[in-house]
This record gives sequence, C-alpha cells and structure tokens, in this order.
Amino acid sequence: MFKKIMIANRGEIACRVIRTARTMGIETLAVYSQADAHSLHVKLANDAVCIGPSPAAKSYLLIDRLIDVCRDHDVDAVHPGYGFVSENPLFAKALYDADITFIGPSVHAMEVMGDKIAAKRFASGAGINTVPGYADVISSVDEAIRIAHDIGYPIMIKAAAGGGGKGMRIADSDGQVHEGFQSATNEARASFADERVFIEKFITEPRHIEIQILADTHGNVIHLGERECSIQRRNQKVVEEAPSVFVDNKLRAEMGAQACALARAVGYQSAGTVEFITDPAGGFYFLEMNTRLQVEHTVTELITGLDLVEEMIRISSGEQLRLNQGDVTYSGWAIEARVYAEDPARNFLPSIGRLVRYSPPVEETKNGLTVRNDTGVEEGSTITVHYDPLIAKLCTHAPTRAEAIAHMGHALDRFTITGLEQNLLFLSALMAHPRWLDGRLNTHFIADEFPDGFSGLLIDDDSSKQLCVIAVLINRRQQLCRLGEDQIKQATENRVIARINEQVFDIIIRTHNNQLLVLMDGKTHDISSNWMPGNLHIEALINGDQITAQVRPQSGGVTIAHKGKHAFVQIFTARESDFISLMPEKASADTSHKLLCPMPGTVVSISVFENQGIKVGDALCVVEAMKMENTLRAERNTSISRILVEPGDNLAVDQVIMEFEDLLLE
Repeated sequence: MFKKIMIANRGEIACRVIRTARTMGIETLAVYSQADAHSLHVKLANDAVCIGPSPAAKSYLLIDRLIDVCRDHDVDAVHPGYGFVSENPLFAKALYDADITFIGPSVHAMEVMGDKIAAKRFASGAGINTVPGYADVISSVDEAIRIAHDIGYPIMIKAAAGGGGKGMRIADSDGQVHEGFQSATNEARASFADERVFIEKFITEPRHIEIQILADTHGNVIHLGERECSIQRRNQKVVEEAPSVFVDNKLRAEMGAQACALARAVGYQSAGTVEFITDPAGGFYFLEMNTRLQVEHTVTELITGLDLVEEMIRISSGEQLRLNQGDVTYSGWAIEARVYAEDPARNFLPSIGRLVRYSPPVEETKNGLTVRNDTGVEEGSTITVHYDPLIAKLCTHAPTRAEAIAHMGHALDRFTITGLEQNLLFLSALMAHPRWLDGRLNTHFIADEFPDGFSGLLIDDDSSKQLCVIAVLINRRQQLCRLGEDQIKQATENRVIARINEQVFDIIIRTHNNQLLVLMDGKTHDISSNWMPGNLHIEALINGDQITAQVRPQSGGVTIAHKGKHAFVQIFTARESDFISLMPEKASADTSHKLLCPMPGTVVSISVFENQGIKVGDALCVVEAMKMENTLRAERNTSISRILVEPGDNLAVDQVIMEFEDLLLE
C-alpha cells in the first residue's frame, strides 16, 4: 500500500481524498495556488506545497510543476480528483515515466475515453448505443453550421476534452451555432487547454442517467447501479439522486451491461462513470465516459455503503476488487444538492466573496436518516473568480425517496451561509416542486420551470401568517434583550401590527405558562422556541408542528426563509404602524438606459460599437466568470451611446458596461 499520496486538486474533492487516505493510514500532500494558501484542504493534509499563481493555467494545470513536487516530496501515488488534470493522459504518462502511480485508469483508456470524439467512435465500434452526430473535430463556424444542417436542429456543440458543463452549447439556429461555437471553444481552451469541439444531435426531453463502474487490474469489472443527474442549469448538475425513478431493474441491467462492456473493451482500471441520456420511450444512448471520480459519487456511496476513493486507491495499488457483481446491493435512496456561490435571482450567475458565516447542518445518521456534507470551505473562506463556484455538496440518505427529499428540505433550512449570494433557497424550493416530487424530470427542468431565475416561491396566506408568528417571537426576544425580562413580563398582553408583502395583520400577543400565544385573524397560534438574538436559524414548534427557518434580523424587521419561501416581516406598535403608512416609498434608481454587469467577471469581447442601433436579443458583449462565458443581450430596441469597458477589463457586480440612448427605436 502507498505511504504518501499527493492530491493534484483543490477544494472539496481534495478534502474528500484526504479524509479517506487518513482512515487508511496514508500520508497526504496537498498542492495549492496563491489564492488557496489558506484553504481547508491545505490545513487538512499532512503537508502542502504552493505550485503557482491563482489562475489554474499557471498552477493546477502545470504538469511539469506537479511532477517536480512529487519527486521532491517522495510521493508514491497521485489522486487527481475531478477537473484540472484528472482526465489528461499527458499527466498520467508523466507520472508513469517518473515511476509514480496514477490513481486512475491507464493512459490508453484516458486517451480514448477522455476525448469525447474518440470515445464516441470507440463506443460505436464496441456496439454501444450512441447519439447521432459528427464525431470529428469542427474547425470553423461555417463547418459547424453545415454539419448542423446535415444533422438537423437542435444540436449540441461539445468540447472534446473535460467535463463539468464547460464548453457545451445547445443551438437551434445558425445564429446560435455562430455564437455557441466561439463560446464553447473559448471555455474549452480556458478550462482544459484544449479548444477542440464536435457536434451531436440534441435529444429532446432527455434524462441524464449515469452508471458507476469499478474495474481492477485483474480483469474484473462491475457496476454499482445508476445515478440520475437531470436537474441541471447551463449543462452543470445541481441535484443528483440514486437510484433513478425512471430506471427499472431491466433498464438498469441493460445500461450496466453496456457500461461494463465498454470498460472491458477499453481495458479500464479504476472507478469511472459511463454517462447515458434516455428519451421518453426508454431508449438510451452513450454520452461520454468520465475517466475519473465524479462529483456526485457521494449518492452511490450512500446507497451501496462503499468508499469509492478507497476502492480507487486499492485498485491502483494492485488489489483485486473485493466484491463481485452479485455482491452489490442497494439500500434506500440518496440525494445530493450542490450548494453554489451563485445568484438565482440573476439567473444563477456566479457570485464571489467571503463566507462571513458558514454553518452547515450537523453530519449524522439518526433514526435511519443521514446527513452528509462534503465541502472544501469553512467560515472565513473566500470564493474567488478563479475556480468553480461550488461551496458544498449536501447529501441525505433515507429508506425511501420521499423521506430523503423531506430530510434534505430540513437540512437545507438548517444550512447558514452569509457574505455572498448562494442557492440554498432555490434548492429548498426544488425539494418542494411537484415535478421533482413526482420524478417527472429532464435536463430542461430548471430552464422550463425557472426561465428567468428564482427569487423565492410565492407566499400564500397560511405561509404569511406562519412567518408573522415567527417574526413576533423574534421581535419579543429582541425586546427581552434590550429592555430586560422584568419589564417585558409586566405586559402579559399587548397589540402589534405585522407587515409582510403588502399584507397587514393586527395581532394580540399573550403569554401563558412560558408559551407565546399569537392571536391573528380570529385564530390563536402557539409558538415555542429556544431562539435567541445572534442565531441565524430558528427551530420552533408552531401549533404542534416542528418548523426550521433561516432568519436574518435587519433594521426595522427580519427576513425569514423557509422551504423556498422568504419574506421581510416588520413588527410595529399600532402608533408606529400609523406613521409608517404615511411615509412615501423611495423610488428605485432608473438603470434602464445602462447595461450593468450582472456578476463579477472579465470582459471577453464587445459585440457592438457606439452609435450602433440594436434590437431585442442582440448580443452586446461576453463576460467570463469562473471559466463560464455569459453573453449579455439587448432587452429593447435602441442604440449605443457610450461603451465604458474594453476586452480584458475586470468588472464588479453592477458596474456599467455601456449606456443606451433613451429613445426607443422601431
């Protein structure tokens, strides 16, 4: 067995590998860029080495530098994690030449399967179902358009290397091909140092199903069932589950058999994933093979009880698989929700900043319910523009899908993050969405249900009253701290006015046997809680029901979030409420004649010039953030009066990019 492993990666996956290596008694060496000098994976490893500046191209992607670190620190083996050099056969070969074990498949398997074009050709030759398309490098936009016409729209432009949603664009017109080809090429170059792209037919209403495999160096290959990863945005997965409601035993056996056959054909050794897409009729097609550990490996571990990182390490050290296909069993249901630094209200654009508060739910298994949180951050960590915006992978496991979903909802309500925008409220809303609950999924789910992003679910009357009851308790506890217990106890009944989303509730508050009774609209609500000022989530019992909610006390009120719903609630005395109703509302600044940068990023290109007329939908500029290119478009017919930035400029959120004429053009 290995004595020391280097993790050629960062963040959550580096911490994940370190955790398993520690249980196996193996020392770990972390590498880090200047931006990651104080990262969690650096603290957890036995030793750590800085490998360069913050951009990945100058640090985590430098093969020669990584090999030098291995030699200098007597490393036996390297685990590449996912992303960066994890599927780069040149890195695996360099390790082999240096007599260092690569914890992953052979160079041959990586060359064939790590390149999507070669993989598709190989899979087709091995008798695997494949998506119709053009399995060769596309060299120009004109060629891409010609091939798109031959295949028929819609099509998908895909990077030949890498994964994680980078370098992928769907197009259903010549104009979208022209735009998507350039963006996909740029993203592929920035993420994988490989700008090659190809084209395949885009399957309508697809579900994304993948099969986890394990293969050793002795010819043994097994599969560990499927995961469904259909909840995606911009081709990047958001929620995964295992098993899939769509896959029955027959389909699982067929897909598993093809996945294992492909692994045997290419001589695969290690953990890997064969990805398929399915159509509504149950047909399935090979998408790609990931020659590495997947981000969503956690849900497979939870239903099988296996540690896939440990299996990878054992396989690479020459051990045989410790189980046969017949030994693989599945227990319960697992869900993974990816917590991203992104702003759902701005159509899920990336966010950056410091994690001022970071308090995930407790990891535990209790009464058959499990909470697991894989992360690479801690309170005080900074999410930068240089890497993916993944904060954590929150996972739950339960005997049934319904229980796993409910447990995920509770866990999300207990997850506290402040300091930057994140998608916790959106994930909570997903857990309550009827289509998700029914398992009626496809990869367009988010685009279909939330085309303009997400700002919170609509609040009905019952929810408004529930949030008001919570706000009353919070207000009373704040008063208790300010005025003292004796003074508060003197008033056993008092009247307040609650304001929430244009609604006004006249409320009587009473105390009885240490219970708070809230009389509202002719009904009495009793609430009890241990909440005290400073806590950013509340556990309360309201009319006998257990409620968990996020709370953010602010000047004049409190913002409360619960199961995807959130609102700002204000509690006033009757006299204060009378005065408030007379106050004029502050008008919002008019920014309709300006293009504001919706996220921190770098200007890639400007598509227009000053005094040019533009129409709704015209591309104005491209801004790159966290390796993803975002095209900003015109929202009205007008003309450009001023352009205030240049390609290469680094922009902050809401920085003005260009200004428009006030006059609307016909």
